[in-house]
Amino acid sequence: MKGFLEDANYSIGLLDEGATLADVIDNCIYEHTHTGKKAFYVGDLGKLVRNNIQWQNVMAPIKPFYPVKCNSTPGVLEILGTLGVGFACSSKSEMALVQDLGISPENIIYTNPCKQASQIKYAAKAGVNIMTCDNDIELKKISRNHPNAKLLLHIATEDITAGEEMNMKFGTTLKNCRHLMECAKELGVQIVGVKFHVSGSCKDLQTYIHAISDARCVFDMAEEFGFKMNMLDIGGGFTGSELQLEEVNHVIRPLLDVYFPKESGVNVIAEPGCYYVSSAFTLAVNIIAKKTVEYDKLLPSGVEQTRNDDEPVFTYYINDGVYGSFASKLSEKLNTIPEVHKKYKEDEPLFASSLWGPSCDELDQIVEKCLLPELSVGDWLIFDNMGSGTLGEQSTFNNYQRPLIYYMMSFSDWDEMQDAGIASDTLMKNFFFVPSCIQLSPEDRFSTAA
Repeated sequence: MKGFLEDANYSIGLLDEGATLADVIDNCIYEHTHTGKKAFYVGDLGKLVRNNIQWQNVMAPIKPFYPVKCNSTPGVLEILGTLGVGFACSSKSEMALVQDLGISPENIIYTNPCKQASQIKYAAKAGVNIMTCDNDIELKKISRNHPNAKLLLHIATEDITAGEEMNMKFGTTLKNCRHLMECAKELGVQIVGVKFHVSGSCKDLQTYIHAISDARCVFDMAEEFGFKMNMLDIGGGFTGSELQLEEVNHVIRPLLDVYFPKESGVNVIAEPGCYYVSSAFTLAVNIIAKKTVEYDKLLPSGVEQTRNDDEPVFTYYINDGVYGSFASKLSEKLNTIPEVHKKYKEDEPLFASSLWGPSCDELDQIVEKCLLPELSVGDWLIFDNMGSGTLGEQSTFNNYQRPLIYYMMSFSDWDEMQDAGIASDTLMKNFFFVPSCIQLSPEDRFSTAA
């Protein structure tokens, strides 16, 4: 590995034992209140270190390949690269991004199910050979543009829940796998393994059992065609919870030991994305406008209607929305609730409220119903678990500018990296010491990734 990008415009605050994430957020809000009240993230990169240790303790020897589209900010990619994590890329730009870090092509897989021919050619030129495929049209496209490609057949899993019926699903059937192998044999394309994906919202862990059993069938089928299979990708869907990780491991470990034992030579990998980054980032937003509305039904489900007719209902507009950091809200439920930053009394009354983004678009609704104390323009709201899905490509809607990002890490997490032997001198140059008693200024204390 070359190490960290030489032109990376960011640094990482190394916090002493007296400083906390809350202190960083408080100080950043203090500075932003005086300089412009822009939305911003605080990224705890130590969380990536802790999550990686947890993965190694629970899921080893399954190697993680991080999906770059989940969060492609430089601090995340460089920390994960230093930790030895592989990368799952869905585009040319993502492949170029991780290769600029010095990641070898063997540690990159190209996972886009619908690939552009030009990007397949780029992968071939860059030496990224492992890619996924789930249909014969894609197979023929790959054969024309990447003669050295090594394919993972993406098989479908039966994990559709009522809330996911409208989502796009990818993956081929067991029956069609034989047809794809016949095509691959005729085209001279190598098939080296199988991929499946179980959604993180899937509650039935038996889906893993069926998927691994199906994968074994595909491996057996491949022997008939003379393919040498050596890789199984069990996909993503890991939420970040240690309990969920242990539950998944409890289900899959016996099957892997039976169907894909160590002596089989099959490398088992996974694609944990949200697992690594979701809980590592906190978003702070500012209220830019406020309205009192006439809407008696603006209450969370399950909350009894107890307010008087004279009791106000508030609509708040904040300086970030679904065309920015809350983009995932367009396709799924928000997995975090707003926290009021300012101090308020425990017995202070709560009012029915809704939160909207700055675009004045009817789709730009962030929280439909919640209970909040009465807030004012200029007050701040905090959202946890905001590290996944939107910290990547920048939207151009309404001249949206991605919030600033402040990276930090505790000394204890830094020590973990040193104990693991992965804290190089190059990495250390990106850190600076932040005493708990010093105010953190965006200009003086942090270089920010914008």
